[in-house]
Amino acid sequence: MKTEFPYLEVDEYFNFPDPEGASPEGIVAMGGNLSPGMLLSAYRQGMFPWFNKGDPLYWWSPDPRFVLFPNEIHVSKSMKKTLRQNSFSFSLDTCFEEVITRCMSAPRRDQDGTWISDEMKEAYTRMHELGYAHSVEAWQGNTLCGGLYGISLGRCFFGESMFSSVSNASKAALITLNEFLLNREFGIIDCQVPTFHLASLGAREISRKKFYDILKREVDFPDQPGKWEINGSPTGDGL
Repeated sequence: MKTEFPYLEVDEYFNFPDPEGASPEGIVAMGGNLSPGMLLSAYRQGMFPWFNKGDPLYWWSPDPRFVLFPNEIHVSKSMKKTLRQNSFSFSLDTCFEEVITRCMSAPRRDQDGTWISDEMKEAYTRMHELGYAHSVEAWQGNTLCGGLYGISLGRCFFGESMFSSVSNASKAALITLNEFLLNREFGIIDCQVPTFHLASLGAREISRKKFYDILKREVDFPDQPGKWEINGSPTGDGL
């Protein structure tokens, strides 16, 4: 399963092995690097890197896949109330590096430490500079209290990680992102693997086959690289 990976620039492409040959856990390939072209190639083919410090670089395509369809998001009554009270303000792409740093240090249930290494931070910060990785920030006053980041290609957003230092801050950030993506006719937010936190917002499991059917359709739309900006704040009304 080990595959040789060249360093690729953003306009270069690598064909990964067929995901149907993945291990039972969802590993498609191992080894290589996190160069821009490699990361973009992986996401376009429905794969993502995930590995712990000291381990080889693994490329994953799990079955089933955990996703959120923007038009299916569930916003609870209490969350709508929080949004209407303007408990948070929001921004996009204003402090990407700080968001990923906070995600690195966020405590995870049943995990000792983080899978976001310095190598991952450097790679995704580079993707942000190239306009493909984006962050959503939730604020209370001048304090960053929640956020998330991920990769955007076509009409797909591939979520990577989120953090919250104040109750509901990361949920509010995701709702903000979801509304932003809905307005741009995005078809899917890839959440990768199940979490209760995301399930409470309407994310659900679908088969790998269904995921790839959707991916092939949505990723072929033109990319929207560059800095994202938000106009207004969501209320959750109508969602």
